[in-house]
Amino acid sequence: MTSRILLIIILPLILSFGKPSDPGELYIQAHLELAKKESRRSGIPVSIKLAQALVESGNGKSILASRANNHFGIKCKSSWTGPRYFYTDDDRDEYGNLVPSCFRMYPAPEDSYRDHSDFLMASTRYNSLFQLDSRDYEGWAEGLRICGYATDPRYTKSLLKKIEQYKLYKYD
Repeated sequence: MTSRILLIIILPLILSFGKPSDPGELYIQAHLELAKKESRRSGIPVSIKLAQALVESGNGKSILASRANNHFGIKCKSSWTGPRYFYTDDDRDEYGNLVPSCFRMYPAPEDSYRDHSDFLMASTRYNSLFQLDSRDYEGWAEGLRICGYATDPRYTKSLLKKIEQYKLYKYD
């Protein structure tokens, strides 16, 4: 009887050995090849691609990622003609009240990754990033903040923390 109880307790631990349980690790494993593919196509470092996705999507668990397949928090803007998802973020009306923001919606995460690359490559706002070495993840992280990708003044630190925590630079 005692060995049966011990087996019930230990077996799940043995079966899970070697498998990551950290949500960030799981996200990276699920999206690494996609990030590599987009890096080859666009020149955006894999580390930056994954760090942005981890930060913007809350390790793939955010409402935008789960309901709209939007892993990079890209808003609609006037040029977007695809599906839309409305979510209260940081947009305010003329009275200062929060109002729902329009975010791009995608059929699958792959579409979000591709559109993120296209979004950065097509905008003159981000031209300076593509002058950086593809292994200069620190320059890219700071450049994204300077270019205004996110409103959070700690955006650079958030990206660098993810890159260093998961050693994402090894993929660049």
